[in-house]
Parts: sequence; C-alpha cells; structure tokens
Amino acid sequence: MKKYDLVKADTTWVLKHKQEVIKKLGTVKTETVTKLAKVITKEGGGSVKIRNTDGTISEERTYPRSADPKRSKG
Repeated sequence: MKKYDLVKADTTWVLKHKQEVIKKLGTVKTETVTKLAKVITKEGGGSVKIRNTDGTISEERTYPRSADPKRSKG
C-alpha cells in the first residue's frame, strides 16, 4: 500500500509520495481533504497522513476505505 502525505507548501496544500509532489490540491485545507478520496483512489489507493501547517500529523486516512487494515471506525 502506498503511503502519502498531505502537507502545506507555501500557500498550497500538496499531496506527496516519497517526497515527490503528486498533485497540488488547493489553498483551503478542508476543501483539500475532501478531494483526497478521488485523487488517492485514482492513484491506486493508499494511506495518507494529513499534516497540520507545523508538520505534525492531525490524522491518517486510508483510501479506498475497504483497504483499511485496521477495519476500525474513524
């Protein structure tokens, strides 16, 4: 399963895989997070660490949901 990071780069939120920018998603974090499912599913699925502006992890999600190894809510 691929592992991604959603990080703030200057004024834009970007999706990265192994330090490579996969896609620039927008300037508003909440709108960007809603776009994640489509983008990561199109890339073949994986898990994404959603980071705060300071780089700390706010949450982690798996797409598609059926690929979540924990099979837990949330």
